This record gives sequence, structure tokens and C-alpha cells, in this order.
Amino acid sequence: MTRTGPQGRTQPPQTDPIRALLASPPDLPVVEVLPELRERLRPAPSGSDDVAPCLVLTAPPGTGKTTLIPPLLADVLTNVPAGAPQRAPERGPGRVVVTQPRRIAARAAARRLADLLGEEVGGTVGYAVRGERRAGPDTRIEVVTAGLLLRRLQRDPELSGVDAVILDEVHERSLDSDLLLALLADARAALREDLTLVAMSATLDADRLRRILGGSSGDPAPLVEVPGRLHPLEEVWAPPGRTGRLGPRGVPREFLAHVAATVERALAERSGDVLVFLPGAREVDDVVSRLRGAVPAGVDVLPLHGRLPASAQDAALAPSPAGRRRVVVATNVAESSLTVPGVRVVVDSTLAREPRLDVARSMSGLVTVGVSRAAGVQRAGRAGREGPGVVYRCCSPTDWARSPLAPTPEILSADLTGAALELAVWGVPDGAGLAWVDEPPAAALAAAREALERLGLAGADGVTPLGRAVTGLPAGVREARA
Repeated sequence: MTRTGPQGRTQPPQTDPIRALLASPPDLPVVEVLPELRERLRPAPSGSDDVAPCLVLTAPPGTGKTTLIPPLLADVLTNVPAGAPQRAPERGPGRVVVTQPRRIAARAAARRLADLLGEEVGGTVGYAVRGERRAGPDTRIEVVTAGLLLRRLQRDPELSGVDAVILDEVHERSLDSDLLLALLADARAALREDLTLVAMSATLDADRLRRILGGSSGDPAPLVEVPGRLHPLEEVWAPPGRTGRLGPRGVPREFLAHVAATVERALAERSGDVLVFLPGAREVDDVVSRLRGAVPAGVDVLPLHGRLPASAQDAALAPSPAGRRRVVVATNVAESSLTVPGVRVVVDSTLAREPRLDVARSMSGLVTVGVSRAAGVQRAGRAGREGPGVVYRCCSPTDWARSPLAPTPEILSADLTGAALELAVWGVPDGAGLAWVDEPPAAALAAAREALERLGLAGADGVTPLGRAVTGLPAGVREARA
């Protein structure tokens, strides 16, 4: 069907870019489960007592879940079949909000999806992070950080204008994402039974998520599993010898020199781009400076961490120019939720930085530790997404065997003062009655509540006006961790 323009010219019909993408999607493993997902996410028939559907999706990195699940859900919400509750015309297109653990991942995911739709960011697909938003009235998919959505939820517990929330990369277990999941489940039970929730994970125990999203029905939410297509991956052990990975003052410079030497070895022995994992921005900058004076001609060395300007982050995530190789030296921002194209080699320092709280001293900070095996496997998998790859691990097989199976969730190890303030604003200062993946430790939460009282942010009567003002400040949002 055609339509007539203002001057009487006949104009072609408008094509829904999301429908066009789903009709001819990229060749990704998640395509196999799209029909099942469409059926499970379909709205309940009109007149039934069923609430909006929720589900848990598990998928290895690189299977396309971040790329194709949001448009599928947006299409399901907008194109409601006969017999199901129809959207009121004044509500406009159904909006899907997708959370990412970091600002860099939110921007990259939005750009990738907008590019697949043949549009600029800010149209059908937008994003919002601390201090920056590119979205408009026609935006149907908005990618945000967990911290930013937490702010919105506190201001508007009904999440007006939002029809579905996709919590991506929940296996990372950041404090913001755990808190957001608990508050979303609470808001859905009390205010928004029509809100669809989807939790997407690579490695997390899905049973706990299914119970939370199942809600008061008692039945766990459905689980959909996406098969992976990881290419063969070779392991190479590159222990530092007498140089330990950790010293009394953190990461020794001698170990960083060893990591740089391992990168040079990998460039000589293998083809393709190299992705290097280090625990923090300081270590990244150190290794980048070492490599830039040592790598052969034709190799670009690029840093990737959250402190860099957006232009530098974009450069690290762009494909290599023809005839050149890249070494991207990154923190754990590239561990999941980001795609660095062209990578066939991973050099893993096998170190990570995690928050820790000393309850007795009321002090918290970031501590460098050996990476968990789950995170190490995710890092290595970056080399096997486009073809056979190799991971050089800068530790011994014995060190690897002694590594913890999974990283410690932030809610069990970090300072909970910010989380305690969020709970107080929500009206449940002790967190009772909320559905947690892991409940916050009682001692840490009690210490956090005492800190709020000392600061004048909360008291026996609840949150003070100062406390409410603090929660509205962007600097008070933990998503600045990106």
C-alpha cells in the first residue's frame, strides 16, 4: 500500500527496520531460538489472568543475544497478534530498555544494532549513560547502564513508557545489577504486572534467576538456552618464572614487562589481532607504552578502558585497517558484552580487580586478585569467535587450578553504603522481602546503615532530604565505575 505526500506525490510504504532485520538476520547462533522466544514472549490472550511473560536466557559470548533479542522483543511488543491486548495508540511504539554493566558496552551495543538497522544512533535505537543520552520519541530500543536505570526506577517505580526490560550480562554480578533486579521484581509484583523482564547470562546459575523472575506464581520462569559455536581454542602457558604476578604493592613492573614480552611472542608465533587483559587502567597504560616501542611495523597498539574518551574507545573497537594488525590492551571491559573484531589471540595476565570491604575498619577499596576460571574462560573465548584461536595465560597450570571457580559477587564483598541508601529510598532499608540472587551480608548492611546515619543521609524515620538529594546526583550512581 502506498501513501500520498504533502504535494500529492506518491511515496513508498514505510518499512519497519526491526521487522526487516528479523526477516534477514545475521548468521548468529541465537537465530535458532528466535521462534521459541517469540512464542514465549507473546502477550497473554485478552481477558486472561496471566501477567506479562518473563524468561531467562543463557548464551555463551558471541552468540548474538545482545544483537537480536532486543529487536525481537520490540517486534513482539509492537506487532501484537489478534486476541491479545492491543496497545493504546497514544502510547506509541513499545519501548525495550536493555541494561549493560558499563558505559562503553552500552554505547557499543547501541551503535552495533543501529548499524544493522541502517540508521544512526538516536532513532529506532538509542542509548543513555551518565552525562549523555541519544534517544528520541521514536526510539524503541534504549541501551542504558544498570546504574542509570536504577535512578529512573527510583524516580518512577512504574517505569512509565517502558514495556520491557532486558538485563544483559547478569552473570557479572555487579552491585547495581543485583540491586536493580531485586527492585524490578518488587515493582513488577506490586505495580507493573504488564512489564516483561528478560535476564540474559553467559555463566550464571540460571535456577536462582528463574525463581526470582517467576515471582509469586511459584513456578520458575522459562529457561531458553542458546548453543554456542566456539572454534577450537589452544592453551599456551606463559608463567612469569621467578617474577610473581602480585607483590606487596600490587602488580610488579617486572610482571608487566613479562606480559608485554608474551604479547611480542604471540605476534611472532600467531596471525590475527591480539587482545590483552590486564586488571586496571594503570597496568593497561604501562603495557601499551612498552609495546609501542617494541612491536613490528604495521602493528597498532591501542588501549581500551573506561577512563578513555569515547573516540579512543571507538578506535579500539573498530576493525583493523587493511594490511595492519592490532594489539588491543584492555581491562575486563572486553571480557563480555563487547566485541573486538579480528581477535584470534588472547594474552591473559590472569589478574582481575575486585571490590573488597573491611567491615572492622569501615574501609573499602579495589583489590587485585587472580582471575576466576569462569572469567578466564570468557576472556579466552574472545579468541575463538571468528576462527581457531589461542590463549596465552601468564600463569602456571597450578595457579590456574587453584583459581576460584567464579568471581565473588560485589554484593558479598563490596561497600554497601550506596546500596543501603537505595534500599532506604525504596522503603525497605533492611532489604527484607526482596528477591535477591544473594542476600547482602547482614554485618556489611548494618555497617552501611550506620554510615548513612553518621552522614545524615538516613535515620530512624527513613531517608532524610539530604539523602534523597544525594541519590539524585549522577556522581552518586555506581555506574560511574565504567
